[in-house]
Amino acid sequence: MAIEQPLKLACGSTLRNRLAKSAMSENLAEKNLPGEKLCRLYETWGAGGLGLIITGNVMVDGDELGEPNNVVLDNDKDLDKFRAWTSAAKKNGAQIWAQVNHPGRQAPSAISKVTVAPSAIKLKVGNIAFREPHALTDFEIHGIIKKFARTAELCKHAGFDGVQIHGAHGYLVSQFLSPLANVRSDEWGGSVENRMRFPLEIVRAMRAAVGKNFPIGIKMNSADFQRGGFAEEDSIIVAKALEEEGIDLLEISGGSYESSVMTGKGVRESTAAREAYFLPFAEKIRKAVKVPLMLTGGFRSAAAMNAAVESGSIDVVGIARPLAMEPALAYRLLADPHARAELKPVKTGIAAIDKMGMLEIGYYSLQLKRIGEGKLPDPDLSALLAIPLLGFNYTSGILGRMFR
Repeated sequence: MAIEQPLKLACGSTLRNRLAKSAMSENLAEKNLPGEKLCRLYETWGAGGLGLIITGNVMVDGDELGEPNNVVLDNDKDLDKFRAWTSAAKKNGAQIWAQVNHPGRQAPSAISKVTVAPSAIKLKVGNIAFREPHALTDFEIHGIIKKFARTAELCKHAGFDGVQIHGAHGYLVSQFLSPLANVRSDEWGGSVENRMRFPLEIVRAMRAAVGKNFPIGIKMNSADFQRGGFAEEDSIIVAKALEEEGIDLLEISGGSYESSVMTGKGVRESTAAREAYFLPFAEKIRKAVKVPLMLTGGFRSAAAMNAAVESGSIDVVGIARPLAMEPALAYRLLADPHARAELKPVKTGIAAIDKMGMLEIGYYSLQLKRIGEGKLPDPDLSALLAIPLLGFNYTSGILGRMFR
């Protein structure tokens, strides 16, 4: 089967197969450091047959978090804890890459000391959860680029096999790319060439810090799915520029907090039946670049995964939520061409809440916590338990209108 085949990256690193665990929000850090639960979770995934495991957010600055229990790697004081994490994940042959991130304006005010963004434009969700951001100065932008590079260097010392820049889902890199979030008139805004300067400078700084043989990937939106936002045409231009910079793996996703299509909310039935939400865009971008492409979102069957790889449209299949319910799913997909993962709809019975993509993020975080505690995932777990994890008054406006 196509998904069994190894993949050699431009930097020289080789993935043992084409199945990757895409990043999911774990919320399991202990004082923003990896501990026993994260080690157990990733050891479980590592034993499940995957070729590549990409972590949830590893933040570059402890003062600017996306979630209360994010992992932060901005100094070398606790590298032993990170080495325990990477060793646990790698002991059965999988690679582990750290997803390196900065939340920008998606930093909840309850847990972040400051909120910064390309422009002083507040997130359009969350009511009081997110404050109006401070527009970054040129000096501050260069400082954040250095933080990304420093975290990548620390990841290498900690035993990670590579890093992935989170440039999707409305976080800081994605904000720079979006003309809705970035209305700057200097060299960091305006044209797509200026808006993509930030991620390109991060790649350059990271490469200088980790060397030519350490994999650097990026997760990027195909589009923001908002009128006037980051569009497919822009994404292809950025992908070409990233390829010229020597990026090793480009993961395609889409959406943001404001339009959460990455969770499957709002996806047409015909698209869901095809499984891969963003496959048509992958086919477009494949015509423009040769860099290995990873596609995440909607894959459920070995047949669809093999077909996508065999077509040449993508090189790596990203799997997320199914691995929260069946950590060893990769072995089944590799052994049986008819294998399929089935997921129940995540519903509370409260229509306004059920429409929110963030509900699923919270629900699957609870399943990851169970695995980290040495328990099995629970397919009968009530989605109502995930409501508190929507967090930071994200739902306060909706709940307030419903119950007042």
